[in-house]
Amino acid sequence: MGTISLKNVRKAFGDVVIIPGADLDIDSGEFVVFVGPSGCGKSTLLRLIAGLEDLTSGHIAIDGKDMTDAAPSERGLSMVFQSYALYPHMSVRNNIAFGLKMAGTPKAEIDAKVAKAAQSLNLTDYLDRKPRQLSGGQRQRVAIGRAIVRQPKAFLFDEPLSNLDAALRVNMRLEIMQLHQQLGATMIYVTHDQVEAMTMANRIVVLNRGNIEQVGSPLELYNKPDTLFVAGFIGSPKMNFITGDEAGKYKATTIGIRPEHVALSPKQGAWPGKIELAEHLGADTFLHVDGGKLGRLTVRAAGEYPDGPGSAIWMTPDTTRIHRFGADGKAIR
Repeated sequence: MGTISLKNVRKAFGDVVIIPGADLDIDSGEFVVFVGPSGCGKSTLLRLIAGLEDLTSGHIAIDGKDMTDAAPSERGLSMVFQSYALYPHMSVRNNIAFGLKMAGTPKAEIDAKVAKAAQSLNLTDYLDRKPRQLSGGQRQRVAIGRAIVRQPKAFLFDEPLSNLDAALRVNMRLEIMQLHQQLGATMIYVTHDQVEAMTMANRIVVLNRGNIEQVGSPLELYNKPDTLFVAGFIGSPKMNFITGDEAGKYKATTIGIRPEHVALSPKQGAWPGKIELAEHLGADTFLHVDGGKLGRLTVRAAGEYPDGPGSAIWMTPDTTRIHRFGADGKAIR
């Protein structure tokens, strides 16, 4: 199993409300990502599920059993933190086995579980090394191994890759995704990086100031954002937003169009502009354009775009891909 249910979960510190009231159901085997900017409450929500923070009100159920007041050790969950939290004087083997030893698990069972976890994480050759002899990615795998051997009902990841460099982040992201496929376990993953959220999740939970703005698959959130906040947060580069008369033509306060949904021409089109900057990425070029009354827009050209800063450009949006939002910031369907 591994189902987790939150009903009107609220967290406040005195008069400061962090989570005003969250409702969420996570199915067994799902990979759910909590994403949002710093201070949005995503880590707090994870800690409430883990039992590391007390609820102000509401209920949390795990596998259908009310765990609102249960101690962390009683919830059957394993957490992997941003810091590896490894014992520097212990070998990799003993770090992975530590929780099992404390629980009084028989040695033969410990050895078997450690060996299996090490194999799945490509750590077999490093079991006798100390953490200082490992790379950052290997240390994080040890922390994950320590969680695996407990065979939890669900894994909770709190920004586990933020201490790694860009290349290692990509590698570890793939390894965690492969691990999810191997184990078929429920995983909740917290990140501020929407690219991680898009590439890893079965479902994404977007948080804003403690509120759940939208829950859905990565493509649901990308193609049908419910609010201006979700539309602007999901996607890289971010969606272009236009207000004023142009938005009024579509009976909206604000319209949004993604960079890849704008056709470009040096001669004619719907919106005139001037290229300010060009980001050449090889397969794509992202142009930052002064659109006059429309504001600054980012548009995508496939491959290498021939013109550079100072050049005139015409932009024509795909009108079937324009997103409309009202004065309340909510999508107009």
